[in-house]
Amino acid sequence: MDTRQLAAFCAVVERRSFSQAAERLGVTQPAVSLQIRSLEHRLGRQLLDRSGRRVEPTEAGLRLYASAQRLLQLEEQLLEELESDNEGSVGGTLELGASTGPGGSVVPVLLCEFQERHPDVRVRLSVSDTQTVVAQVADRELELGIVGAGRRHRGVTFEPFFRDEVVLACPPDHPFARKTVTLEQLRNEPLIVMQEGAGVRQVLEDELRKAGTRLRDLDVRLELGLQESVRSAVLAGHGVTFISRLAIEGDLAAGALATARVRDLDPVREIFLARASGRSETRAVRAFVAFAREHVPA
Repeated sequence: MDTRQLAAFCAVVERRSFSQAAERLGVTQPAVSLQIRSLEHRLGRQLLDRSGRRVEPTEAGLRLYASAQRLLQLEEQLLEELESDNEGSVGGTLELGASTGPGGSVVPVLLCEFQERHPDVRVRLSVSDTQTVVAQVADRELELGIVGAGRRHRGVTFEPFFRDEVVLACPPDHPFARKTVTLEQLRNEPLIVMQEGAGVRQVLEDELRKAGTRLRDLDVRLELGLQESVRSAVLAGHGVTFISRLAIEGDLAAGALATARVRDLDPVREIFLARASGRSETRAVRAFVAFAREHVPA
């Protein structure tokens, strides 16, 4: 069976669109349509329902999709193993994504050290918010995600990786610096937050909910995208923010920022490995995960 036809079919099922499947595969839409028609002709079954606004798999299509995924995963694993020149060596390309917390601190260093140990591996890291990384893993655009919140997603499995403390960061001369404050005091302070979809924001909202309050009850003055943006704003003295301690360790050591504790809040988050459900891992992914587990902070 032509695995190119199966790859085109799986892409259409996952994207529910011929045009988006073509974009993902790097081919034209007519080429994808031709692959699907050839596959349906060969099997003597209609695999896709094209009558609605979105393309949906038929009952036969759903059965084929599960089997096709397994076959494509085996093909991917075989090709990756054949890329290694010597038995036991690791090569190929490692495509992964990380949310801004781990992606701006721990992960880049891990990847540099891993690549030095395995020079035949080419590494590609993209950094986005947690929600985007999880979606890219589910769509199989990334082999692995490292994210700051285990969001429910039927196409993704999450595995604990390491723990990261979320702290309230402020300028070193701020009244909160190095103190424990109450939620009532925090309500009266200009707060800078990250955008929806950021793992730190999700952890903060969960902690506030446990304490009987909500983010909208605080004095949120600025919503500034992701981690580097809120860090810059606090460094410039425009307010306080909740942020990963790992992201500001250098600032804390230099005395450019300080932290405070908020009574009744304990925003410690788990950093997760995100994988597409059922996807066979390449040797590069397996090697990196094993290496990272030996080197991540305790």
